[in-house]
Amino acid sequence: MRKSTPKKRVILPDPIFNEVMVTKFVNHLMYDGKKNTSFEIFYGALDAVKAKLPNEELAPLEIWKKALENVTPQVEVKSRRVGGATFQVPTEIRADRKESISMKNLILYSRKRVGRSMAEKLAAEIVDAYNSQGGAFKRKEEIHRMAEANRAFAHFRF
Repeated sequence: MRKSTPKKRVILPDPIFNEVMVTKFVNHLMYDGKKNTSFEIFYGALDAVKAKLPNEELAPLEIWKKALENVTPQVEVKSRRVGGATFQVPTEIRADRKESISMKNLILYSRKRVGRSMAEKLAAEIVDAYNSQGGAFKRKEEIHRMAEANRAFAHFRF
C-alpha cells in the first residue's frame, strides 16, 4: 500500500483460558469460518494431552505453550538477488512472525499425521513438540540448519 499501513485488528481472548494466543491458534486452525468447530478441536486436543501426560505437573495449556516454544524458529533464510546470483540470506524473524510460523507448522504437521480425529492428531503433535520430537520440531531444526549453512551470506542482509 502506498499511503498507510493497515491497522492491526484486535483479537479477542478465548472464552475458557482468556488467552489471545489460543484465539490466534484457533484462527489458524479454522476452515471456512467454522470457529466453534476449531475451538472444539483445540479443547479436545488439550484434554487428550492431559490424558497422555497424566504425571506432568504442568497444565495442558502450559504444555501447549512449551510445545509452541519448542517449534519456534529464531532465524530463517530469504532469497536475495545480488548481481546475477540468488543467495539464501539468513535473517532474524520478527516476534509476531515467529509465533505465526510455529502455529502454522504445528497445525500443518498434525494434519499430515495418521489418526482418527483432528483433535487426536493435534494432541499427538503437541506432545511430540513438547518432547522436542515430531514433524514441526524437525522443520524448525531444518530451518536452523539452512540458516547455519548459509551464514557466509549474512552480510547481504536487507
